[in-house]
Amino acid sequence: MSNTSFSSLPISAAQIESLDSLGYKTMTAIQAQSLPEILNGKDIIAQAKTGSGKTAAFGVGLLNGINPRYFGVQALILCPTRELADQVGKEIRKLARTVPNIKLVMLCGGKPFGPQIGSLEHGAHIVVGTPGRIQDHLRKGNLKLDGLKTLVLDEADRMLDMGFHDVMLEIIEETPDKRQTLLFSATYPDNIKKLSRSILTNPKTITVEAEHTLGTIEQVFYSIKRHERDETLLALFEHYQPESTLVFCHTKKQCAEVAGYLRENEIEALAIHGDLEQRERDQVLVRFANNSCSVLVATDVAARGLDIKSLQAVINYELPRDPDVYTHRIGRTGRAGEKGMALSLFAENERVRVNAIEQHQNILCHCEYPSSLNRTDGFSLYAPMVTIQLDAGRKNKMRPGDLLGALTGDAGLEGRQIGKIDIFDMSSYVAIEHGAARQALNYLANGKVKGRTIRARKIT
Repeated sequence: MSNTSFSSLPISAAQIESLDSLGYKTMTAIQAQSLPEILNGKDIIAQAKTGSGKTAAFGVGLLNGINPRYFGVQALILCPTRELADQVGKEIRKLARTVPNIKLVMLCGGKPFGPQIGSLEHGAHIVVGTPGRIQDHLRKGNLKLDGLKTLVLDEADRMLDMGFHDVMLEIIEETPDKRQTLLFSATYPDNIKKLSRSILTNPKTITVEAEHTLGTIEQVFYSIKRHERDETLLALFEHYQPESTLVFCHTKKQCAEVAGYLRENEIEALAIHGDLEQRERDQVLVRFANNSCSVLVATDVAARGLDIKSLQAVINYELPRDPDVYTHRIGRTGRAGEKGMALSLFAENERVRVNAIEQHQNILCHCEYPSSLNRTDGFSLYAPMVTIQLDAGRKNKMRPGDLLGALTGDAGLEGRQIGKIDIFDMSSYVAIEHGAARQALNYLANGKVKGRTIRARKIT
């Protein structure tokens, strides 16, 4: 029996069977190192990047300690963004399939307060949420944490970067002293060390590399003059022609400007940053994830926790000062055995950042000049799909199968013409091939889904 087998852990046979059915055959490095400690009740500090399997690590651990008969909050997971919280919540629900009567409640900003209060009144075993909204519910007396067994701080470094230090401490003050605390962070700067000293008890420190290796990522650095940044960015798209790209910028303003510049040059791009309304953020992320947009321009904070599969390229419009942040950025490509590209622009005064990356990765960076790029006249990049939004969601009992059935039935579309379907509380999104979008909209304008007329429109 291998020590990377879930069956080597002191968890129920039903849980092991559930993990196997979800495709968890063997433990990742973070799971193998942290789960025995978590199941033994230890506090841990785990330095692990996105894609390492950390959610399953703390998910399996906290579910093992839940008492379904006690309807009080026994586990609290704090996440920096609503997107990450949604991702974590979905994963925990999957893992909890074989544990009867487990209730999980999401408490995130950008959502109505009333339904969250109602959910808490019905009782909850696990709460997943963002610091600001958790703090609001604690202050209003809607949330009680006196029976908490496990506290998870997921991506703690980003929560600190986003200014949540005091909020996190206020939340932790409301939890029992005798609790288990699991702190997960992609980086381990001084502010994380200081926080961990104040809230953890004799923690076990675990550090693992991401599951992908940098060897699967082609890294190229382009030395530019300051005025060449935009033109070289355009040249990268013309030369490499990636189908899905995440472009990193430093500021919100820069994100908006870069996305606008790309659109002006026939490259479909959307920006995501902190100034967007939650509905706009949802739509941007849905469109990028369902192949309705080929390029997403983001800040580090806004991109944190994004669940992006098969990302072909990461472009650093500017290099970060911290080489750890660079490694975290480019780790979003080249996953699951696929090849990826990391393309970076740097001016001469930023060469020190390239040197820091070389030292950090113990490699010699491959540097080129914009003149090495092949330009393509009349180049354009548009996604193969478009997104249709429907004004009905989970609260209206809408399910993916309902939409798929209506579109492949009465609407006459073929299954291959329909992409990813996302169901939110009050709305749903479906990706449709460009050539079939008009047919789908015509049906939805006159036809019905689940026996009733639902308003639909294309998102642009």
